[in-house]
Amino acid sequence: MPIRVNPKLIEELDFYGAEDVQFCYHCGDCSANCTHTDEIYRFPRKSMRSLQMGLERKLETALEPWLCYYCGQCSSQCPREADPGETMMALRRWLIGRYDFTGIARRFYISRASEVLAIVITGLLTGIGFVLYGYFLGNLRIYDGEGAFLPSSLIHTFDLTLGSLIGVILLINAFRMWRLTLYNERSVHIPWWLYLKWIWLLPFHFFTQKRYAECESQRATPVFMPWIIHLFLMLGYVIMLVLVMAFIEQLQAGPAINWKVHIFGYASAVGLTIGTIYFIGSRLRKRSEIQYKKSHSTDWVFVILLTIIVITGIVQHIFHRTGMPVAANITYILHLMAVVPWLLRMPFSKWAHLVYRPLGMYFAGIRKDAILRQEKKEGILVPNPV
Repeated sequence: MPIRVNPKLIEELDFYGAEDVQFCYHCGDCSANCTHTDEIYRFPRKSMRSLQMGLERKLETALEPWLCYYCGQCSSQCPREADPGETMMALRRWLIGRYDFTGIARRFYISRASEVLAIVITGLLTGIGFVLYGYFLGNLRIYDGEGAFLPSSLIHTFDLTLGSLIGVILLINAFRMWRLTLYNERSVHIPWWLYLKWIWLLPFHFFTQKRYAECESQRATPVFMPWIIHLFLMLGYVIMLVLVMAFIEQLQAGPAINWKVHIFGYASAVGLTIGTIYFIGSRLRKRSEIQYKKSHSTDWVFVILLTIIVITGIVQHIFHRTGMPVAANITYILHLMAVVPWLLRMPFSKWAHLVYRPLGMYFAGIRKDAILRQEKKEGILVPNPV
């Protein structure tokens, strides 16, 4: 059966950040230094080779990019400075575009102007819409309750509508990911019960990011700090998302503090603040960790929007709790002008990793088990699945 290749694939991936892949001459040092490569998933070398050969179909069905957390060990050991870690990151961006049925993710990754313009327009429309609502139906001097400028009931309905839209997009894209990586991959038979056997991988990797903790085995400190920061940021975002979607009315009530709810909000704010400061500092100082030496434009948009959200959220909370409703309402508008583009951008950006990476771990566990069972059935000596 002939294999179709895309001779311009390397040029296309350059837009996603894979700038140095042509320097790779496949010595194998990257895979030898990776703590996660095994007999089934050999990366980054396998992905680098497929990219150089233009094997577009092979790459879009690959799970290896989602098994990489980009600790930078492979890039630091590369004798040709081909930066395989950054190539794996670029492949994740490219795959997000492949899974996305809307085409928005691809447009954002290859065109900085398109992403920035979409964010600005969405932010302005959000601000204008809420200001008009508050001006005609509310009072700028009232923060919540009867006659409020932006009542919590309005924000709650808006959040649920927005969340439902984002959820539908992510579900469709997750289904497309499954079709590409498992359903269309007919070289191995996957029994249905393997989906149940390995289902625990989804919540496990979502809430722990454990593989990141196991990165870079040869390190001086007992705890891998990038994993801790990454976990703080991820959990902070998830907690805040749950609070906003389900408990916005309790959050917005006051000015007295409802500790049953706000304690989680404060924990989320701490996680988001630590993560934001760390990532901004790492990129500005070009830390020794090689994964921070290069930044795609979408990474900066991610950090800038997050910074605005964190600062305006904290300031708005202080204004509200200290009895300054006018300042709190104005800051709340600014906060929402950053939050709405941020949420709408989620299925098409780095935050989509929250969905695709646990799914990648889950699908990889299923496929690996199926491959080893099939090879054992055919009489090939293989190790037990991990």
